[in-house]
Amino acid sequence: GGGAYGAAKAGGAFDLIRFVQQPQVLARIVSAVFALIVFACLVGDGYTSRPEEPQLFCIFNRNEDACRYGIGIGVLAFLACIFFFMVDVYFPQISNTTDRKYLVLADLGFSGLWTFLWFIGFCFLTNQWTWTRPEDVYIGADSARAAITFSFFSIFSWVSEPLCPAW
Repeated sequence: GGGAYGAAKAGGAFDLIRFVQQPQVLARIVSAVFALIVFACLVGDGYTSRPEEPQLFCIFNRNEDACRYGIGIGVLAFLACIFFFMVDVYFPQISNTTDRKYLVLADLGFSGLWTFLWFIGFCFLTNQWTWTRPEDVYIGADSARAAITFSFFSIFSWVSEPLCPAW
């Protein structure tokens, strides 16, 4: 066996090819890309204005909270993916089973929380998009739809991370 949380494997040499091929690492990369797409779409085209009023407003039914929520969870998810990616790199070098246990539980808990937050984000953005008036959308409709779509995909990418047996 691999010992408690893979502790028997601790201290081995780092193999980049083998590391990148691990399902959990691939799931993290996918999750990071999806988060990047969501917040980039919202930052880039999530705010618009009408010709007669120069003030910017959120494209999702003029609800600033919708844009802020999507950007917020997208940025935090991207940063979390980077953090847990670095944990994945250093995890084989950690021999303390208590530290390993806390890292695994933190990853599991965070993935569960972020799966839930992406689900809320998908529902919130979709609801606000359905109430958006067509005359408020001059540009940015494709970005809004992309943010909704990749919020939906993010639900599955975050739920898949703890299911991948890399540790």
